[in-house]
Amino acid sequence: MNSVRIIGGQYRRRVLKFPDSEGLRPTPDRVRETLFNWLGQELDGWHCLDLFAGSGALGFEAASRGATRVVMIEQAPKVLAALQENAEILQNPREIEIIRADAIQYLASPKAKFDLVFLDPPYNKGWISRLEPLLPGVLNEDGAIYVEAEHEIESLGDWRTERHGKAGEVHFHLLRRPSA
Repeated sequence: MNSVRIIGGQYRRRVLKFPDSEGLRPTPDRVRETLFNWLGQELDGWHCLDLFAGSGALGFEAASRGATRVVMIEQAPKVLAALQENAEILQNPREIEIIRADAIQYLASPKAKFDLVFLDPPYNKGWISRLEPLLPGVLNEDGAIYVEAEHEIESLGDWRTERHGKAGEVHFHLLRRPSA
């Protein structure tokens, strides 16, 4: 099993374990630290969607920092099982909901609106362009999108890149609507 640690909030220093799985790349500590500096350290009251949950690093980090609700979507059975085990280790926080689903199907039938969507799909598979038209259906008017990709992204629909960084081969972005 691989591991990653939560870097801030109430679960700080807790270690999450996850299996090897094709395309699974946990967001490194340094990148998560930068992201939460951009967002503000506390996410009190936020509703977050971790669309390709993988290791759970982003979703568990958001819950640790006070998000009211974190929905984690994952399709791979062994990765999903690891997410559920990590939630148990954290004593099943009520704000975390783990769902086995396909990302496109989940976005196509939205059940809620979110303040922040974490989008870190497998690279070189065309996920971002397929998801882009569905994102407005799940985002609040002033919602933000965090994207990790193999290339730089200027915009997704009405959302424009506000902050951008690069760590190794990974480009990471925070996007918001200009009017927000």
